[in-house]
Amino acid sequence: MTGFRDFAALQTAADTGPPVKVAIVCAAQREVLVAADTAFKRGWIHPILIGDLDAIKAEAEAANLTFHPDQVLPAWSEKEAAERAASLLRSGSTHAAMKGLIHTNILLKALLDARAGLRQPGERVSHVFLADIPAYPKLLAITDAAVNIAPDLSAKAAILQHAIDLMATIGVDPPKAAILSAVETVNPLISSSLDAAALSVMSHRGQVRGALVDGPLAFDNAISLKAAEVKGIASPEAGDADILLVPDLVSGNILAKNLEYMADATLAGLVLGLNAPIVLPSRADPVDARLAGLALARLSLAAKARKSPPQDKVPVWPVHATRSSPMSEVDCCPPSDPTPTSPTSLNGGAHAEP
Repeated sequence: MTGFRDFAALQTAADTGPPVKVAIVCAAQREVLVAADTAFKRGWIHPILIGDLDAIKAEAEAANLTFHPDQVLPAWSEKEAAERAASLLRSGSTHAAMKGLIHTNILLKALLDARAGLRQPGERVSHVFLADIPAYPKLLAITDAAVNIAPDLSAKAAILQHAIDLMATIGVDPPKAAILSAVETVNPLISSSLDAAALSVMSHRGQVRGALVDGPLAFDNAISLKAAEVKGIASPEAGDADILLVPDLVSGNILAKNLEYMADATLAGLVLGLNAPIVLPSRADPVDARLAGLALARLSLAAKARKSPPQDKVPVWPVHATRSSPMSEVDCCPPSDPTPTSPTSLNGGAHAEP
């Protein structure tokens, strides 16, 4: 399969199958409620709205929407709403969650808390933007622009693997992954070019699976065949990328928002690496972006249900210290056996607004 050309095709694919239960965290926002209602009517989800009851009711009435009282759970602060969502996910009462009018760091702090029980041992949590860009002939994944601040090589390998696995769930198999830097040649003075070259080799050694990987590539070489040809870059990935792995959160966030506001892209954000997918739109995102995120989460859950028991994972790289985690390990990381066969997994704490 070659995946979907745009979000319209992605959403059509999500029309098949039974609905899933989704916790909508801090749902008192018109765009959030319209997206939840639309997804409900299309048979994708059973929404559980969490937040201020009066505010949710007022926003719903303003949008001419009605929700059954059983679909609404009270929470009087962002922290309480996030913790209720984590509890629902932990108990299996919901299958996924979507961010509403809540700050990203508050939501993720509740979901990543060890007491929430949503972390998978040894798994890094990461974020993927799936972008529908009018000027690009297919959907494009950008990672990580919201969770991992300054990932090291091991972190990048885990982030890349999550993106590869996600693209496989929407029929892009194998995806073409471009590891971005400022240049297309290895420069010892540019650390991202060194990481990119190492990731390319790691893909050939089976430490990153399921994709064609090349790097370092500058942004133009990754998405423009013409630019790649002019610069004499001959590889299947150059000019035809399905995945862009960015050097760090700042560059990824700027790239994603640049595409959204200057190239008319629609972005669907998803947090991966937990026991359930988390739809993570920006609070300023339109309804279409939220719908695309819900469709992506639904397809991800369907693929997970079809998946056979996982094979033993190949360790990507032994890690002892990383610059990717300013938050203390007790706050953001699962306990793990610090051996070469079970590398620790660290995640950044000061999460960006997607």
